[in-house]
Amino acid sequence: MGQKTSPIGFRTGITLNWQSTWFAPKANYGDFLIEDWKIRDYVDKKFNQQPPYAAVSKTVIARTRNEVKVTLHTARPGMVIGPRGAEVDKLREELEHLIDRKISVNVIEIKEPALDSKLVAENIAAQLQKRSAYRRAMKMACESAMNAGALGVKVMCGGRLSGAEIARSEVQKLGSIPLQTLDANVDYGSATARTTYGAIGIKVWIYKGKFGEEITPIVQNKPRRGGRPGGGRPGGNRGGGRSGGGRSGGRPSAAPAEAKKAPETPAAAPAEQAPAETNQDNS
Repeated sequence: MGQKTSPIGFRTGITLNWQSTWFAPKANYGDFLIEDWKIRDYVDKKFNQQPPYAAVSKTVIARTRNEVKVTLHTARPGMVIGPRGAEVDKLREELEHLIDRKISVNVIEIKEPALDSKLVAENIAAQLQKRSAYRRAMKMACESAMNAGALGVKVMCGGRLSGAEIARSEVQKLGSIPLQTLDANVDYGSATARTTYGAIGIKVWIYKGKFGEEITPIVQNKPRRGGRPGGGRPGGNRGGGRSGGGRSGGRPSAAPAEAKKAPETPAAAPAEQAPAETNQDNS
């Protein structure tokens, strides 16, 4: 009963690659492991827990004989790189000072942040820290992931929700989440919202389809301010637009109205001449 495991660790080595790629003898394994933890913890505190909030989702570390290669997956690469690469150079120097090894930093952009579970969890945590309604934040996260092309999403929040005296957990789910299928690409991420009444944990599962049959993110065109894509008025193109007549087309156009007024001019002339002839007969 209740034998749950992390979807990432469950698939690592089978359908997912390791996030740390290196080999070490038994004497150095512990030192390398602590160095990896220091690098990830420093990157998370620098870019995710304080401004400029660069939304770094994953840190991949690979070691060679001479240097350590750090790859950052972020939704805002401009924040990490900085003007002319100044921030990357500064980060490299800080990491080299942290572990006393030669480091190279690479940055990879995340095309669709709504399909990244870590970024979705961080977004919900930021909203809860601003005292937003947790149900609304969870529902919006699920809908945005589904609109971006996900096949299923599940969000779980646990803790003193809304400041309640007794901690509880709430779950919202859309689509399907095959947790036991190793061939399914399920992205899992978690975050912690540290509120005034306690810590609230957020877990997010996003199902992106089977490996090898990846979904294509849906890019939505947002309307510009000052006008809507469908026309000036709300619902301007409903029922086939304004061009046609009848109910389906809305109001009739100005051209048929002018055609109706045209025959009224000759018809009015005989009506005015008739009383003039009768006056001549009477005279």
